[in-house]
Amino acid sequence: MTDPPDFIPISEPGTAGASGGVPYGRPVNEVNPGLVGLAPMPQVRTFPLSFTGTSAEFFRIWIVNVALSVVTLGLYTPWARVRTRQYFYGNTWVDGHNFEYTANPWALLRGYLLVAALFGTYNAAMQFQFQGWEWVVGIVVGLFVLLYPWLVRQSLRFLARSTVHRGLHFSFQGSLGQAYVTYGLANVAAGFVGLALPWAWFMQRRYQVEGVHYGQASGRFRGDVGPFFIFGLTGLGLTLGGVILLLGLGLLGFGLFSALDLGSLADWEDLSAASMTGIVAALATAYLVFLLVYLGAWQYVRAATMKYVLNNVELGGVVRLGATFSPWRLVWITLSNTAAQLLTLGLLTPWAAVRRMNYLAPHIQVRAIADLDDFTAEMGQQESALGEAATELLDINLGF
Repeated sequence: MTDPPDFIPISEPGTAGASGGVPYGRPVNEVNPGLVGLAPMPQVRTFPLSFTGTSAEFFRIWIVNVALSVVTLGLYTPWARVRTRQYFYGNTWVDGHNFEYTANPWALLRGYLLVAALFGTYNAAMQFQFQGWEWVVGIVVGLFVLLYPWLVRQSLRFLARSTVHRGLHFSFQGSLGQAYVTYGLANVAAGFVGLALPWAWFMQRRYQVEGVHYGQASGRFRGDVGPFFIFGLTGLGLTLGGVILLLGLGLLGFGLFSALDLGSLADWEDLSAASMTGIVAALATAYLVFLLVYLGAWQYVRAATMKYVLNNVELGGVVRLGATFSPWRLVWITLSNTAAQLLTLGLLTPWAAVRRMNYLAPHIQVRAIADLDDFTAEMGQQESALGEAATELLDINLGF
């Protein structure tokens, strides 16, 4: 597919080419004089995302969701998920139109019950180990491994079909065979050779983007595999650096411990309670620091990957996305949100979700050389919610 000639940016998004129809980049005839006289360059219009939700509004929805899910022993969970997504979709705007989430909670409930039954059977077999429990565990695990790529594809189809903008449904048309390559073979390769993991990420993001359709316009991923290796190696380097730092601090602490001649004590029982408390506190601190470093490294990989993918998404050859957020800033928001949620026993969960969205939305733009109203609908079928339920209950991370 040939790139539109106007996508030759000479300035950063959001400066030249702001919303309102101002040309973005130099005119074609200034780039190549030989093109003078051809059709005029299309104009690039930039539409930043905006989010209008508030913590107070979402807290009221969230607390009701939690209460009803507890009272109904989890049966309300599909409705809670739909209400949450409807709130965030409904408060996310592009070009004066908000998104809509149209999933049917009853369809989700059926999927939830089926997946929960399989998961419950597995847990019961592991817990009670009745006669033939090994066969039961083997069958459930085998089914999960065999169906995993299909479940991911079903989840993507259901999520896309439930997403609406300007009255037009998204759809996901990635093939089943490609799903088994990207979520089957790629994951197996990454399991045997860890360095293949970034390649698996690349394959999966490309599958997700190129399977998306908006009306009759199809998605295209313009990225390459190289940056995924850079993100992965950066995350690995941060984790190893944290381990080396902790080992160094441990050796320093051991040296100080020896210098105080506490090592000459007959046995550990001679240590005072204060000394034991200090050792336990030091070990706990070291573990907490390692956990923070590991989580920070992993969140960096996720944030950097998301930014790279967004900057390389194209739809129908006339729409591209742009992301300008800082991955490190997003890491800080994620870690501080997690700390706030832990310290308040989850009560700040709505605030954390809105805070993250308030940062992300203004740093994502849609750039188009065609009117967004020009996209036409393509008839689609209702999708099964089984895959969506599986990704929710089994915590399958789609990563985008």
